[in-house]
Amino acid sequence: MEKFKKILRWTIGIIIVGGLAVFLFLNYASYSKGYRVGTPIKLSKKGMVIKTWEGEMNIGGLTSSSEGVMPTTWEFSIHGSDREVRENLNDAIDQGQRVKLHYKEKYVRFFWQGDTKYFVYEVEPVSK
Repeated sequence: MEKFKKILRWTIGIIIVGGLAVFLFLNYASYSKGYRVGTPIKLSKKGMVIKTWEGEMNIGGLTSSSEGVMPTTWEFSIHGSDREVRENLNDAIDQGQRVKLHYKEKYVRFFWQGDTKYFVYEVEPVSK
């Protein structure tokens, strides 16, 4: 019986440590990293209990659909602690300025982080 309890404790410990390792990997690891260029058109704080910052950028071009021709947009999220990114985006929206948004794409979207898997971490003005 004592041997069974020891094996059970080890099994539970391994499951907990393994689950924690998987969670930390999915939370912090990035699937891809890149940038997109366009004109930001929206930045909002969304959510009822957990507030997240969400944005939208017109990346140019048009697509045709059953509803006609529509502009191409890209949705992204911003970590709540990235105040400088939000301020730079607000300035770009106010001035109608084109920017290059550097982002990291996550493997999984957790509800407390944002609505998308794309997290912007740097805003760079683009000269025309």
